[in-house]
Amino acid sequence: MKYVDVILPLPLYGCFTYGIPNEMLGKLKIGIRVIVPFGKSKTYIAIAAHIHDNKPTEYKIKNIIRIIDESPVLLDNQLKLWEWLADYYISPIGDVYKAALPTGMKTQDGYKPKTETYITLTKQFRNERSLHDAFNILARATQQQKALVTFLEMSHWDSLDGDECRESTVEITKEELINESHCTTAIINNIITRNILVTYEKEVGRLNKGIEPHLDKIKKLNTYQQEAYNSILFNFLKKDVCLLHGVTSSGKTEIYIHLIEQELQKKKQVLYLLPEIALTVQIMERLQRVFGNRLGIYHSKYSDAERVEIWKKQLSDNPYDVILGARSAIFLPIKNLGMVIIDEEHETSFKQQDPAPRYNARNAAIVLAKMYGAKTLLGTATPSLESYYNAIKGKYGLVELNTRYKDIALPEIDVVDIKDLQHRKMMTGPFSPKLIFNIKRALNNDEQVILFQNRRGFAPMVECKECGWVPHCTNCDVSLTMHKTTNQLTCHYCGYTYQIPTVCPNCGGTELRGRGYGTEKIEDYVKEVFPEARLARMDLDTTRTRSAYERIISDFSMGRTNLLIGTQMISKGLDFDKVSVVGILNADSMLNYPDFRAYEHSFMMMAQVSGRAGRKGKRGLVILQTKSPDTPVISQVVSNNYKDFFYGQLEERKTFHYPPYYRLIYVYLKHRNDNVAETAGIEMASRLRQMFGSRVLGPDRPAVAKVKAMNIRKIVLKLELQINIKKVRECLHFAQLQMMEDSRYSSLQIYFDVDPL
Repeated sequence: MKYVDVILPLPLYGCFTYGIPNEMLGKLKIGIRVIVPFGKSKTYIAIAAHIHDNKPTEYKIKNIIRIIDESPVLLDNQLKLWEWLADYYISPIGDVYKAALPTGMKTQDGYKPKTETYITLTKQFRNERSLHDAFNILARATQQQKALVTFLEMSHWDSLDGDECRESTVEITKEELINESHCTTAIINNIITRNILVTYEKEVGRLNKGIEPHLDKIKKLNTYQQEAYNSILFNFLKKDVCLLHGVTSSGKTEIYIHLIEQELQKKKQVLYLLPEIALTVQIMERLQRVFGNRLGIYHSKYSDAERVEIWKKQLSDNPYDVILGARSAIFLPIKNLGMVIIDEEHETSFKQQDPAPRYNARNAAIVLAKMYGAKTLLGTATPSLESYYNAIKGKYGLVELNTRYKDIALPEIDVVDIKDLQHRKMMTGPFSPKLIFNIKRALNNDEQVILFQNRRGFAPMVECKECGWVPHCTNCDVSLTMHKTTNQLTCHYCGYTYQIPTVCPNCGGTELRGRGYGTEKIEDYVKEVFPEARLARMDLDTTRTRSAYERIISDFSMGRTNLLIGTQMISKGLDFDKVSVVGILNADSMLNYPDFRAYEHSFMMMAQVSGRAGRKGKRGLVILQTKSPDTPVISQVVSNNYKDFFYGQLEERKTFHYPPYYRLIYVYLKHRNDNVAETAGIEMASRLRQMFGSRVLGPDRPAVAKVKAMNIRKIVLKLELQINIKKVRECLHFAQLQMMEDSRYSSLQIYFDVDPL
């Protein structure tokens, strides 16, 4: 009898073996989905991984129940990637399966094309006079009035002149309206009940609507770009990976387009990875103008039905030749991969944190490319220390592009000491006088402004002025963030919400105040100080949907808004023509983070945000506000001196045994009982010290030692690069199994974070 090893969508290490009934022998292939029994009564959709003749003796063999597919849904190299991810990141391969496949392909119900609820004016209110009647109807319902005003502005129905609109109307989803107007579903439903607004369903399809490719629209490279392009091709003759270190606005994307075109001429496919979904909006438009319907988009904001459709298209005889996507795009089936482009390669967003597998998509993509014999290009203005180290050591090729497109100068960066200004009471909320002056001048000159504050919400914490009480999350070891628009305190770790109290529950005091600044609070200050600004905010709270990202970026690009407040997502490669001023409101919140990468992340963030200024037409200005102007990293950002920053950090990393000289593995232990977590941490560390000696540090409580009611301990392994990493993984897995066999730790969670960021 023949047997098949299958991968189950469960957090289990390794495969499980099933018998193949004779009638299925000719139909079963590796990479095909099968339905198998598991446990007493459950069945799952599993993936066939290996077919063989070896009957297991440890357990009674069950047969597979049914074959789902006629041909594989998983290609050979995809399966190899899954196995590599599970092995390298010490993760159950079942978790890789769960992360890789769209939900509709791993459930027995299949999938249905997703529809979205849109909202519009009913026909009787589509003229100027009847709209006035609508507001009269809502005269006493202020929240409904506010929601209607927001709808009219977003959809451009506010441009009604008689029976005609001066501007083309825009379709709005019900979810977008709720997010933008900060109102509840019930408020919108009340307006619908009054027959002023009406909903309709619309099938959500892939973005690519069959636009024909126009390779003639590829722009000619300038002298500096052409030299970089030629150098990349030369490096690829000797190296599989090349790092393109190009300053912000140097035209790296245009080089990527030329490289893609060359691969398409060779009948090869290209995978183009970006760290953030927000970036795909602008890059997608640029690539679509050239590659049209040869371009496919894939990321987590797409509906599951769309992802299933794209997956199936990639297995068809007419797949997309270019896939543009975020982290999850590495899992797509690609038959003939010729090149991987990883833009903004330094970004921490490429690293998956929770749930498992905790993989780095940049590193996984390099491995995937090697499996196909393809080349990998890493592009960034601020390389990660590991990538730049690999380049200067000769492991990767290195190409530098130090001139901005059209010879535009890098922005002037003006450092403002806000500690001194606060002492002299010269600050207006979060704004220094210099920042206020330059923002007003930019707005008066019809230019645009970006303000960077890397905290969302209204205030990072709330405090009672009388007794100092601070509300904390009941599930996590963190204070709650104040969100003014929803009148709630929210935990950004578990999502727990708590209505903002009117009196202090500790002392009965009534003076509860928000401490610190989040993007919501910055928005309030902007409205007060710059009432003329057409304002937009871009953070996790305002970009819950794919269309929300697109609308914010489109409105700013088109000039409908002229002042953009945002968190780190605005720093990542967005290209706006008229931004003349960028304000970094508080650099210290990044610099003072308790992590060995704090300076690296701070340098990258500040350099990238600064690069949004003066991208076309004139030199931009960056106002960098800090209480620590003498910190070396600040002067390195001002002078754009990456090499000085790199070698300074390299020396520290070598001294204290950090990457790129050492490999890090974090071991996390979680339990609901803090005493059990403490005991388990001590015992696990002791077991690991028997194997690894002084390479083991801890256990310690991490900065946030309780999340979602689970108490956490952390053990750090610092390993030499030359150590046998396969044996390390075997030792860690063995120690984990030993711990789990102890009845005291039956509900203990142990997991590993390899190459943490």
